[in-house]
Amino acid sequence: MKLWQPALIAAGMFAAAGASTAQAADEVIIGMMCDRTGPTQTVGTFLCPGYHDYVDLVNSKGGIMGHKIVAHEIDIEYKVPPAMEAYQRYKAEGAVLISIWGTPQTQAVTSNLIEDKIPGTSPGFGSAAAANGLKYPYLFPIAASYWSQAGAAVEFAKGQMGGLKGKKIAFIFYDNPAGREPLPVLEKLAELEGFELKQFAVPPPGVEMKVQVQDIARRYRADFVIAHIFGKGPSVSMKEFKRMGYPLEKVVSFVWGASEADIAGAGGWEVAEGYNGIQFAGVGSDYPVMDEIKAMYKANGKEPPEAMNSTVFYNRGVFQAALHLKAIENALKAKNGGKITGEDVKAGFEAINDFSLGGLVPPLKFSDFDHEGGGWVRIFQAKGGKWVPQTEWFHGYRDIVEEMVKAEH
Repeated sequence: MKLWQPALIAAGMFAAAGASTAQAADEVIIGMMCDRTGPTQTVGTFLCPGYHDYVDLVNSKGGIMGHKIVAHEIDIEYKVPPAMEAYQRYKAEGAVLISIWGTPQTQAVTSNLIEDKIPGTSPGFGSAAAANGLKYPYLFPIAASYWSQAGAAVEFAKGQMGGLKGKKIAFIFYDNPAGREPLPVLEKLAELEGFELKQFAVPPPGVEMKVQVQDIARRYRADFVIAHIFGKGPSVSMKEFKRMGYPLEKVVSFVWGASEADIAGAGGWEVAEGYNGIQFAGVGSDYPVMDEIKAMYKANGKEPPEAMNSTVFYNRGVFQAALHLKAIENALKAKNGGKITGEDVKAGFEAINDFSLGGLVPPLKFSDFDHEGGGWVRIFQAKGGKWVPQTEWFHGYRDIVEEMVKAEH
């Protein structure tokens, strides 16, 4: 198990690695898994600072009802064994909430969450069926699942092509449980709408896909491409599609393949021009909460972190932290500021209604059944050196997705 020391210091954690891990009376502990050194470090190095910055912002204002929030980060390197070790440590420390990292890791800890009655979140990844809070009472996707993203991708493709019947759609994906998760929805929609769906698996670590892209562009001649690749893979895919002469306007990526880091890795905005990406949080810095974070740094005589410039992932970190702290706030209010448990935080999540964080996210509402918050997304396109919105917040085939979620009982 590996501790990310700078993050621990930034979050105001322990004075030394051997310090007592007992929960202080005025502290609320969150277990925060991250990946700053593994295959998805292109996400973690931006998202995790955003999470800590929002926690620091709340603590700078006195915390929540006098309670300091402590986010204990452990770098799990996108591996299951370190995630399980981290979970046990968080449990021993009295964490009332776990921020999980990665679909394989989510699947591994789900039974522990239920047994120990500690809520965990898997925003934009993990099991899509976990949107059903009646079957998965302590797992909260809190953002559009891979099923919801699949519905949105097909809806977007339909709008771009003026219809789907008889069209050929390629699904290129990272060949692991996360990559395969959207397939039930895509296959159902192919049957419903009458389009041809062909799968193109990319073996981990997802950086070799010349053959797959060549097949899509020159042999299959896809009318549209839905991409579900992450890590360093999205950058490679953009370069390969560009090299093959396939228009990136006909590609839409799931949420972990459309960030500033991915574009930089591909060679810059000129290479990525036209590339579309699904988002579950706003992109850019024009939000009140970002102004507050910048003001916090300025008040401390510091410049805002470089991570803020990678707004896709940084903003998601801020969103995750804000939603977590809202659930904790609800729990503390219900206990009149007293000591809270994981059960209280679970109820706190389910009491969230009309949460939008100043427009950073769509109005999210949760319940004992809906742990996803509605499955809202928005499409942005790489255009003229920035992300430009192509849609408003919307649902794609929500009736189909909800039907599948309800079937999980």
